[in-house]
Amino acid sequence: MSHCSPLLWLLSLNLLLLNGCAYFHNLNDEERLRQGRVLVLPGIETPSIFNSNVATGISQAGFNGAVEIHDWTSGIFLLWPYHLCAYRTNQVRAQELADKIVEYQDQYPGAPIHLIGHSGGGALIVLALETLPEDRQITSATLITPAISPDHDLSTALSKSERGIWHFHSIGDVLLLGAGTSVLGTLDREFRPSAGWLGFNRPEHLNEFGQQLYDSKLHEVPYEFGMLRYGNIGEHFGPTAIPFSRRYFGPIVLQTQ
Repeated sequence: MSHCSPLLWLLSLNLLLLNGCAYFHNLNDEERLRQGRVLVLPGIETPSIFNSNVATGISQAGFNGAVEIHDWTSGIFLLWPYHLCAYRTNQVRAQELADKIVEYQDQYPGAPIHLIGHSGGGALIVLALETLPEDRQITSATLITPAISPDHDLSTALSKSERGIWHFHSIGDVLLLGAGTSVLGTLDREFRPSAGWLGFNRPEHLNEFGQQLYDSKLHEVPYEFGMLRYGNIGEHFGPTAIPFSRRYFGPIVLQTQ
């Protein structure tokens, strides 16, 4: 935990986060579950107004399936450094998410399932996809400013997503995903700026199949000033605004309805 000592500026932000709470009530009745499922993963702050907004935007976009916030953290806000730094625990959480996906697919074969994760939650999605059985795929994954290394090899994760991975990153996220993860580390324990700041780098060692996966299934979405009109001002929490979620994340999941 030595690398996870709180920074003064992060503490200030966390005090602000304490004012948020998860207002979204999961929409997961039987009728919705039969039509598909979206799991929204919070960041290291635990369920908050930010992931609540993402789930609300998906619902408002018209997705008829289940929409749920999947809390992979301890649920205790003050343990946010542990949620970022506990790699072995996060591997267990990733396996639990993979098991949840398999259980849903066994119960509702053919129904689409989408994963959407912000910050640490986006990074955990990658770890979960890497643990899925060889014969399993989700429908899509959306990583919102993920706290994961830009050099992380996405080949396995990309192969486990039928339609690919959408990656929303922003040059304006310099405070948390530039300086922050350089000091505290990423979820995959690299001490450097995250992919959520500048995007993913393509590994040099990729074979032809891996290159094809990156070409066809990695959808990089960098920040543009036009996103301001949907409430995204370009920093870490901008893409969690309800209008932005409805406009950008909604169409990704609606394509399977």
